[in-house]
Amino acid sequence: MQDSLRWGILGAAKIARTDVGPAIHAARGATLAALATTRPEAAAPFAALAPGLRVHDSYGALLADPQVDAVYIPLPNHLHVDWTLRAIDAGKHVLCEKPIALEAAQIDRLIAARDASGLTVAEAFMVTHHPQWALVRDLLAEGAIGTLRHVEGCFTYNNTDPANIRNSAEMGGGGLRDIGVYPCVTTRFATGAEPGRLRADVRFEGGVDTFARVWADFPGFTMSFYCGMRQVRHQHMLFHGSDGVIDLSAPFNARVYGDTRVAWTGADGVRHMRRFNDIDQYAMMIETFGAAVRGAAAFNCPLEFSRGNQAMIDAVFAAADGTGH
Repeated sequence: MQDSLRWGILGAAKIARTDVGPAIHAARGATLAALATTRPEAAAPFAALAPGLRVHDSYGALLADPQVDAVYIPLPNHLHVDWTLRAIDAGKHVLCEKPIALEAAQIDRLIAARDASGLTVAEAFMVTHHPQWALVRDLLAEGAIGTLRHVEGCFTYNNTDPANIRNSAEMGGGGLRDIGVYPCVTTRFATGAEPGRLRADVRFEGGVDTFARVWADFPGFTMSFYCGMRQVRHQHMLFHGSDGVIDLSAPFNARVYGDTRVAWTGADGVRHMRRFNDIDQYAMMIETFGAAVRGAAAFNCPLEFSRGNQAMIDAVFAAADGTGH
């Protein structure tokens, strides 16, 4: 393999254009080498970022490109499993946008394909690579807030565009798969725990979940969160212990949402704070992925961890009865 991992992107999705493409370009040990799109105008921002970018007119052509080592897949949700498997078959390492699958059982196929190929295959949960979440995990582990009793979170935005894939049931849209995954993944990442009993109130419009409230029992603590696609943009996470609290101001869209800080107070009543406004969590994810490909480090979010998160989302849907409540 080359010293620099050569990346190709399947499709010119907005997140690839605004976040992951620039992150690949900025990351150490990574090169943005190719893009697959049928719209030449969509390739322009990528070509401006990476002169010499090869533009393919089909996804298959990019997968056949011998000068591509790894692919990033930001396609609509319902296409993720199929194109991840195709990329593995083509001998490419794969970083797929979340949700990597629509049901936990589908991830079993990806784990089997990954293991048979020896390739690095993972889901792009950028939050697991941000140092603010490593800090929260360390604070909880060292008992900085005593015994964890409860976790609370929310993630919302207002998207009523009927043409947007998030409002398409056929494409695997909905708020839980798009943003509800984040309170789940960060809680599981920070605590190392998995949920047991779970209750949910889920509201649907046209087959797409637009609002959900979730209550989950973890070993030793409880969790509640809500997510929605019909409310003003907001995000927050709070960890409430026997002796103190930890709260995060921009837990998911670090830097982009606003001032990114972790604040905590322990038994001594002293308030501590660390800011992380100079961190590009997408670039950190790309660098960690490259290290995993080279065998230098484990990836923070392996497929087994992703399966656990999808199982939690599956359980939320299962907890909602026939009326959606």
